[in-house]
Amino acid sequence: MSTLAIGAPIPYKGNDKLLYGIIMGVIAFWLFAQTTLNVAPDMQRDLGLDASMMNIAVAITALFSGIFIVVIGGIADRFGRVKVVQAGFILNMVGSLLIGLAPAGDLATAFLLVGRALQGLSAACIMPASLALVKTYWDGPARQRAVSLWSIGSWGGSGVCSLFGGMMAENFGWRYIFFASIVVSLIGMAMIKGTPESKAESRGDYKFDLAGVLTFMIAMVALQLFVTQGNKFGWSSPFILSLAATAAVFATLFFRIESRAARAFVDFTLFRNPTYRGATLSNFLLNGVAGTLLVSLQLVQRGGDMSAQQAGALTLGYAIAIIAFIRVGEKLLQRFGARKPMIWGCLITGLSIVLLSPANLMLADYKVLAVIGYTLFGVGLAFYATPSTDAALSALPPAQAGSGAGIYKMASSLGAAFGVAISAAIFTALSANPESINWLEGVITFVGRQDNLAVRQAAMIALAFNVFLILAAIISIMLTIPKAGTRKD
Repeated sequence: MSTLAIGAPIPYKGNDKLLYGIIMGVIAFWLFAQTTLNVAPDMQRDLGLDASMMNIAVAITALFSGIFIVVIGGIADRFGRVKVVQAGFILNMVGSLLIGLAPAGDLATAFLLVGRALQGLSAACIMPASLALVKTYWDGPARQRAVSLWSIGSWGGSGVCSLFGGMMAENFGWRYIFFASIVVSLIGMAMIKGTPESKAESRGDYKFDLAGVLTFMIAMVALQLFVTQGNKFGWSSPFILSLAATAAVFATLFFRIESRAARAFVDFTLFRNPTYRGATLSNFLLNGVAGTLLVSLQLVQRGGDMSAQQAGALTLGYAIAIIAFIRVGEKLLQRFGARKPMIWGCLITGLSIVLLSPANLMLADYKVLAVIGYTLFGVGLAFYATPSTDAALSALPPAQAGSGAGIYKMASSLGAAFGVAISAAIFTALSANPESINWLEGVITFVGRQDNLAVRQAAMIALAFNVFLILAAIISIMLTIPKAGTRKD
């Protein structure tokens, strides 16, 4: 098998077999792993877990993906992107098997958390390495098409996951979601087999950034535990305060280490390019609104007594819209540049969250708004996806395609991890302590049942947090992404 270096003539051109194999790997995370946003209540009940532990299990996959995605992207650059993608398939199969076989009782936590962590490591292998392969083996309009189809696997998978998860849980059991993920990974491995290896040019001076990885991992895990466990232990408890202090100290150490390291796994010099900086920051913020799905789906299940399948059916418009409009985002990019479709996508997504927020209505009325809201959610993300990804990739130096794409996808994973964790923490904490939000009854009239007010009120506050993320994303785009025909260096 030949090895190709970026910058050398490339006789091999990407084909659909390779592209669809890559998409299988992307789907393994965004479709199968993300079904927990909808089926978490069923998993929690069957395995006998408490709410805070289930929140960790939901978020830990994206967290581990975010922690390791950059360093694995760098490893892929140096040792082979095809090898790393194949390793990602194997990690997903092992992780999915652990989750699918998780026993109820004392061992449930260990099986579930280890399996979810391995799924996160799988995503950390597949996401940056596959994007680097796209950048290496496709050019011009062909690359934009490849990015669009890659985005269908990523964003489209996230659109279908709630509907798919609900249907699988209702008709076969949630465990079969993860068994199906193993089958898809096997197919993806077979389709990628035989692809020529791709590496970056190496000067032979690679050194693993152990200090940077460890400080980053400790900071992120401490922050995640702080967010997910604060309500359980008390926000002023010594344990929670020590987590906050640990996150702050190690985040500071991480920044100092990476700023001085010759071979840092996070190259902060990439952020000197405002286009890359804006695409990555807005990507972090927009992925944070994944918490919208968790809150809105749990709202109709806990507050409206709907099943996971019934709740997932409300998201059908999301699944259709994001797949149908992904390539519209590509055409908008070609006509207007990246800035306008990115802003339009954020605005539409923000409107969708507003439509999902009126939990004060009767369930029948809310379901109508939810169908419209989820559809617009898909349209907004579809408008944003390809322009943002292409803007980030186009701003990268060729030799840093893997690590730079890794940072961009780290923003996706960490945005989703912390967006879901914070939204879940707000929702769980407020629904368990309704007296803290009783003031909402004096501002908004809640019609219909009154025995579920705590859940409905908590959902409105948690969804408002997601609207704030949208506003921040729009501001970041306006400040960094140049207008079409202009350039920011």
